[in-house]
Amino acid sequence: MAELGLNEHHQTEVINYMRFARSKRGLRLKTVDSCFQDLKESRLAEETFTVDEVADMLSGLQALVHSEVESELINTAHTNVLLLCQLFEQAERWYLKLRTDVSELENRELLEQVAEFEKAEFTSSRKKPIIDSTKPKLVPLNEGGTAELLNKEILRLQEENEKLKSRLKAIETQATNALDEKAKLEWALQALQLDRGKQEDLGKAQELSDLENTVAALKSEFEKTLSSRAENQKSLEETLVTAKHDLLRVQDQLSLAEKELEKKFQQTAAYRNMKEILTRKNDQIKELRRRLAKYEPED
Repeated sequence: MAELGLNEHHQTEVINYMRFARSKRGLRLKTVDSCFQDLKESRLAEETFTVDEVADMLSGLQALVHSEVESELINTAHTNVLLLCQLFEQAERWYLKLRTDVSELENRELLEQVAEFEKAEFTSSRKKPIIDSTKPKLVPLNEGGTAELLNKEILRLQEENEKLKSRLKAIETQATNALDEKAKLEWALQALQLDRGKQEDLGKAQELSDLENTVAALKSEFEKTLSSRAENQKSLEETLVTAKHDLLRVQDQLSLAEKELEKKFQQTAAYRNMKEILTRKNDQIKELRRRLAKYEPED
């Protein structure tokens, strides 16, 4: 609708209200005209009147016209309130809140626009169809419209629920994969540590075996020397003491070498990379568990 900016349905409703207002206005104008006509027929029979008589007639006419105009204005205001109530009731069925701007009711430009629309609508030469008076002023919202809206909302919620389920399933899959990868990394780390332990045990066993062989050889040599040369007992005892010192020194060196080996292993790139990977995976698992907690239904 070019004149008032409304669609065709609302244009029809506005025209119906204008037709109703015009009929009421015409009736009130006829009532005012009848007041003047009654005064003419009942009081203007004589040719001359005194000032008091004219004042009395005008006062009576003023009272009648005032009463008719006041009644019409009150009725128009009440009619507008009823019309607003119909609109508000219809909006509340859809849980809407309408707002009016009373200041725009005195906008001369808009009032002139409405007047031009009324003039063009009701003074047009072409005959407009008369709308059946039994038709309600507002088409009420039936249960079908409400049910259709609810069905659309249910479908939208179902689609959103399916999307959330898919997203939750993807996150659960990611969490499961992360747990599996963490388990594999832990198993690889344990295997690496086990291999390192085996290598250390083999090295220690070899060193102990060498030491034992050395001690056994020294002991054998000592016994042979003791049996054959008693006079060299002191020298052999000193040799034995030296061997013991060597054994203690070798053991200290072995302990130091073991610590150095442990330190070097911890400084290797493979160990650091493995440790960093485990740290990142633990952080990822914590983040995934936190995100899963958001989608789990509350009890």
